[in-house]
Amino acid sequence: MAKIGAIEAGGTKMVMAIGDEKSNISEREEIPTTEPKECIPKMVEWFRLRNIDALGIGAFGPTAVNPKDPRFGHILITPKTAWINCDLRGPFLRELNVPVGYDTDVNVACLGEAVFGAAKGLSNVIYVTIGTGIGAGVMIEGNLLHGMLHAEAGHIHVERVPGDDFKCNCPYHDCCLEGMAAGPAIEKRWGKKGYELAGNDKVWDIESSYIAQGVATYILCYSPQKIVLGGGVMKQEQMFPQVRQKTLKLLGGYLVTPELDDIDNYIVPAGCGGDQGILGSLELGRRELEK
Repeated sequence: MAKIGAIEAGGTKMVMAIGDEKSNISEREEIPTTEPKECIPKMVEWFRLRNIDALGIGAFGPTAVNPKDPRFGHILITPKTAWINCDLRGPFLRELNVPVGYDTDVNVACLGEAVFGAAKGLSNVIYVTIGTGIGAGVMIEGNLLHGMLHAEAGHIHVERVPGDDFKCNCPYHDCCLEGMAAGPAIEKRWGKKGYELAGNDKVWDIESSYIAQGVATYILCYSPQKIVLGGGVMKQEQMFPQVRQKTLKLLGGYLVTPELDDIDNYIVPAGCGGDQGILGSLELGRRELEK
């Protein structure tokens, strides 16, 4: 049986794992995300010692995911300045001489949920992570969505909740979903982290209103069979009933489908126990080997 490697490349840490073709994880290790010249050689050597047959990488972004783009596998403009224009995929391809699948972190998380998690067996799925930032991975007809770049669904415009005068926590936009509802926005708005505010109903009433706007927009644009909400903010699961009902209200009865009639099983928490990213990276590596 083939031995597949996986990397979940995050802005804070790099998660490395070994699994088989059924994504059974046999080994895992984490290292801090330091500078590329320090971080990448460590990871290359870790996989070299384990004689893998293929590798899947899910990377923080913005990053180039179009194989026809000469920058494919490179990190692009990012607040982590040492990683700007870094070729993340290339060293593994050259040094390990194995197939290397590459995509964004949210896309591989979407893949993990569609193959192993809350959206298992479905071919049209959206995975939204709401944490330090907000991002969405989109699967359409079994294929992960790409374009000129990966979609930045966290930066869609949202309407202000009446009475909310919070200054959007985004340097680019006056009122975008990430700037109004991601973890840092919660902390800036209330002076505490989300987990410290679990019992404050007002916090989650505002938060769920913004998240519902995003979810309603994604439903209208992509018509997914299921929407999976993950990330640190969504550990506040008391929000799910509010998000579901506010989403239906925003849709206004325009869409009538069996999925929306069963809203509790349509907008759901992540189902991989936090491993959707690494499982999706393993699946990405398996698919690359299959090619």
